[in-house]
Amino acid sequence: MNKWNLEHERSLLLNALMFYTRIRVPKDTPYSPELLNQSRKYFTTIGLIVGGICAITYLLAATILPLNVAVLLSIIVSILTTGAFHEDGFADTCDALGGGWQAEQVLTIMKDSRIGTYGTVGLVLMVGLKFLLLCHIAALGDWAFCLCVIAAHTISRQHSSRLIKHFNYVQDIDKSKVKPIAAAPLSKRAEEFSWFITLLSAIALAFYAPWAALVGMIVSYWLSTRFMRYCERRVGGYTGDILGAIQQLGEVSFLLACVALI
Repeated sequence: MNKWNLEHERSLLLNALMFYTRIRVPKDTPYSPELLNQSRKYFTTIGLIVGGICAITYLLAATILPLNVAVLLSIIVSILTTGAFHEDGFADTCDALGGGWQAEQVLTIMKDSRIGTYGTVGLVLMVGLKFLLLCHIAALGDWAFCLCVIAAHTISRQHSSRLIKHFNYVQDIDKSKVKPIAAAPLSKRAEEFSWFITLLSAIALAFYAPWAALVGMIVSYWLSTRFMRYCERRVGGYTGDILGAIQQLGEVSFLLACVALI
């Protein structure tokens, strides 16, 4: 790979870090809507990074703190790392789908930055369920926790990314922060790289718990697709908030499979 390609890939990765996380990037990082669109190639890599940060946080905390406290700290660090990017989308989606009837009502509620009852209850239940699942996995050992949390973060982001190709964006894309992400499909090579990272995390888990890795992939794939089809019936497609909700659903459904099968 020549220098230009290396610099281009570095720019894509830094754009992905800048958009999907709160991790600092160099001030001279080049930015354009085209770079941001192509940076979705590294969305699963972001999952690998966030999952790795969660795993390291847990391992360090578990050396001096009870397991449940270490698990909670890993969840807190993941939220701080992403700026609650996906949790915010999940809460807004709960509010919109729970409080709206017509598509216009749903989309109007989704744009509201305030959180309502459905969003609050949904977020508490989602984070609470994630905490309980990770506590159970942590009790199985450090390897189980690290492999499951990294795979869950990586695979769930793949589901959000892949569905962009098959469904329509339904808000005013010219006024949306998701515009660069949804503006053009990824190239075949970029999609293959994204899936490579996804399968890499699943294969790593498969050496420890093959059935959990396989069933987790299938269940999270099925649930994310079904939820997107439900949103298509309700509002005609997806929004940025719905993509965030799909990531959260994919993550927790994968962890459910891990708890059931490990």
